[in-house]
Amino acid sequence: MQDSKTIIKPTSLGKQFPLLYFVLLSPNYWRMSKKDKKKIYKPKTISGFPEWLPEVRRAELLWFDHIRKTFESYGFCPIETPSVEELDAINAKGGDGGADVDKEAYVLERLHKEDGDKEARLALHFDQTVPLARYTAQHFNDLTFPFKRYQMQRVWRGERPQAGRFREFYQCDIDVINVDTLPLHFDAEMPAIIWEILSSLPGMENEKIQIRISNRKILIGLLEGLNIKQAEYVSEVLRSVDKYEKQGEEYVRNSIIELSLRLELGKEQGKKISNTIIEFLNTKNIANVKSLSDTMSEGITELSFVMDQLSHLPEGSVVVDLSIVRGLDYYTGTVYETVFVDDPSYGSICSGGRYDDLASNYINKQLPGVGISIGFSRLFDRIRAQDKLPKLGISPADILICLPEEEARSTMMQAAQDLRGKGYKVETFHSPSKIKRQLAYAEKKGIPYVWFPPFSGNSDHEVKNMLDGTQSKTTPESWDK
Repeated sequence: MQDSKTIIKPTSLGKQFPLLYFVLLSPNYWRMSKKDKKKIYKPKTISGFPEWLPEVRRAELLWFDHIRKTFESYGFCPIETPSVEELDAINAKGGDGGADVDKEAYVLERLHKEDGDKEARLALHFDQTVPLARYTAQHFNDLTFPFKRYQMQRVWRGERPQAGRFREFYQCDIDVINVDTLPLHFDAEMPAIIWEILSSLPGMENEKIQIRISNRKILIGLLEGLNIKQAEYVSEVLRSVDKYEKQGEEYVRNSIIELSLRLELGKEQGKKISNTIIEFLNTKNIANVKSLSDTMSEGITELSFVMDQLSHLPEGSVVVDLSIVRGLDYYTGTVYETVFVDDPSYGSICSGGRYDDLASNYINKQLPGVGISIGFSRLFDRIRAQDKLPKLGISPADILICLPEEEARSTMMQAAQDLRGKGYKVETFHSPSKIKRQLAYAEKKGIPYVWFPPFSGNSDHEVKNMLDGTQSKTTPESWDK
């Protein structure tokens, strides 16, 4: 037995819904609907380019304010450079003739170039150090030295996106540049500033961080003491050592032996050099390092000075780590890396060092400097993922002023103006609505106070504390949260 169904005949449908009936039976309806149907692009974020909701963005801005305040407390002044630099300038200071930078740089070109265009090859800046060098040289006559600057901008790298690794991200840099010579105490000021920032960032209170410091002159001087002076050999050894923590001891040992064979120094010589370097890297106390050359002695002296200047910081917050060399060739002395003590495999969240003459490609002057960079987005995303960021509402407003009825709009706007004049951030509700709805709106946006202007027949203002539920009479002139 078949289930009974209610059948609506076309004629019945036409009587009930004549317009719908006409459209459905129109010979062009189905053809037109497919042809004219609006195409909807499904929105999505691009991998490696983070995008936050308002409450997270507010926490991000809170961090920026904290970092900016600390930088300025040490006398650093703000600058901002364009997002693009000439590609040749970006490559000039990278290792391996710029090949390591070139692999990750985003080149900028017009989609429709005209024939014969001779525009410079531009790229989004890979870091902020090269733009700083160009900026300092270009504005040399207008700057006061030592030039202490901070820069908080986005940078771009075409690397594989993963946890803590983005293609577009913020860096917060400080550098000091001087003419001819730069006092060594600036090398100690950098980690002191970073420790002050990282130990007090909202959400970072319980994180254990450690700043690891070395001096490239020590390892370069060690190679000199072993009679290794070829620039290629020294550069390759530094690159291998830079991967010591991630790749391990055997990687460094094998890399040095293979390098020695390639440069015809022999396998036995390679083994001897690699054993000496591994022993050196495992030395934890700078006092136990035996100098083999003048360069090495200079590096040991400089590193000892920096560590002495940082003795006021908590024990274990700053340590000597002779495996820290930094990968880029422009570093010449002190170098820094900062890690999470409980998760060193996460990698460095803040790094930098001293460079003797980064601006030599732009100006005929000796401009030594020292700088350090906070990997802001990398650090922020870790704390965000662990749900440790401050719990901020969607709205930055302190107060939502209700609109109980249209007749109260002028009173509402006057109260908002008075409260803003006292420094409060005030949002006004957009239309007359039930108070319950307006309270729900404030709660959802995380606005801590709701203000009620006088209702009909009532001359008093009232304010409700959304956190404890209390409500009291007040005036815009006298109220203070």
